[in-house]
Amino acid sequence: MYSNRRRFLGMALATAAFATVGAAAASAATVEEIKAKGTIVVGIQGDNAPWGFVDSSGKQDGFDADVATLFARELGVKVQFQPLAVANRIPALTTGKVDILFATMAMTEERAKSIQYSKPYAANTISLYAAKADTAKTPADVAGWEIGVPKSSSQDKAITDAVGSTATVRRFDDDASTIQALVSGQVKAVGGNMFYGQRLDAASAGTYERKIDFLTTYNGVGTRLGEKDWNEAVNAFLDKIKANGELAAITKKWMKIDLPTFPESIPNIPFTVK
Repeated sequence: MYSNRRRFLGMALATAAFATVGAAAASAATVEEIKAKGTIVVGIQGDNAPWGFVDSSGKQDGFDADVATLFARELGVKVQFQPLAVANRIPALTTGKVDILFATMAMTEERAKSIQYSKPYAANTISLYAAKADTAKTPADVAGWEIGVPKSSSQDKAITDAVGSTATVRRFDDDASTIQALVSGQVKAVGGNMFYGQRLDAASAGTYERKIDFLTTYNGVGTRLGEKDWNEAVNAFLDKIKANGELAAITKKWMKIDLPTFPESIPNIPFTVK
């Protein structure tokens, strides 16, 4: 569905764009300041279809792009997307280089120490993918394997926690390079989200399959710690699009699934600023 050209374009733009934005003297802005400015800068993934990716015309597209565009409309402003690599997402937010993250941000206790999460608005399953010819039904079966993951991602944590003591975890810059590492034989398996199967099949039809499911994660919108105005604005927006069916429609469009049932709370991950 998505060509190698698109994946590599997204990867290149994510790196170049972050370098460009880093050269600017950006600072954190309030919701009201953004409304007055008329543009919101949204940090998003540029290489992780269908969550966030740059299409062949150079336009940011995907699930998160659609949700973020609705949020900008809710604020009455234009949206400017800033494609980011996995490891750059939180630094871009905390240093004020982006205003907010709609960037496939799986909700983890560790990340909740650095950013404020919204209520969850998407779900994701983290799994092990490998060649059909290789047997892997339990974590014990992958002892001694080299397994690729995007560094600082939810896959990184899930795979490291599950098999990091018996397998070698190799970390790559992003999802595209992790997938390429498996296809090119650099690793024996990868830890991926629920769409890795489609992307691997596009790269080498019929070669790979999902082996082991490790956990289901939930994605939240990322804002800076203590910024109650942003947190309240995002949560009110998410409540609205959950109630009016817009989030369900976007989920069906990109994920081909019904809107998941989201938890009311997750231990040690607050959804609101007190």
